Amino acid sequence: MDHWKKSSYSGEGDGNECVEIATSPTHVSIRDSKAPTGAALTLPTPAFTVFLNAIKGTPETR
Repeated sequence: MDHWKKSSYSGEGDGNECVEIATSPTHVSIRDSKAPTGAALTLPTPAFTVFLNAIKGTPETR
């Protein structure tokens, strides 16, 4: 995965320090934008959906 995207909520200055994601048809990777050469967490797309819903506090989408 080589096309990383920052959140649209990232602004100038300190707002540039956030997480980034990259997607493929089957997986989503997450990394720290301050350490782009460091480790990335890669999840299957369905597991990433569950992860996002847990963060948002919404029921799991099946």
